[in-house]
Amino acid sequence: MTMPPRLRKLALIVHVTSSVGWLGAVAAFLALAVIGLTSKDPATVRGVYLVMEPAAWYTLVPLSFAALLTGVVQSLGTPWGLIRHYWVLFKLLINVVATVVLLIYMGTFRSMAHMAADPDAELSSVRNFSPVLHSVLALVVLLLAMVLAVYKPRGVTGLGQRPQREGRSAAAAVSVPQV
Repeated sequence: MTMPPRLRKLALIVHVTSSVGWLGAVAAFLALAVIGLTSKDPATVRGVYLVMEPAAWYTLVPLSFAALLTGVVQSLGTPWGLIRHYWVLFKLLINVVATVVLLIYMGTFRSMAHMAADPDAELSSVRNFSPVLHSVLALVVLLLAMVLAVYKPRGVTGLGQRPQREGRSAAAAVSVPQV
């Protein structure tokens, strides 16, 4: 079942907006992580790690779920389908894995915030390279999903091949003259 064109365009706009928003939020987190790792000002370092957890709950998590949900809606409402083409399936897997990793990582954000809130904690123990690494990896993965969406590499799954074969069989039956 395909969506009417106006609804399909609206769904696409919402999906692209949430996906690009997620990418932009990860880039902002990378900037924060670099600031927290390199700043010489103790208040700035502590502030960065204190703000990461709530900011992630209000930006990264909602945008990841919005991108996932709108991607599923978009795929189910278009001829691409959810599991007919490998690029759609890979995008779905990328989004699910990235969202799960993010949800697991929220515990790390919480731990870093607790450490940063402790005035007795040494600044060297507050600093953490992990957010830089995770942000860079998230950017790479999300950019890969974007490349897949733009280039749509060929390749149909077994479920995608069946409708193509059925379409060819029906077309052949129509074009063969009956005797």
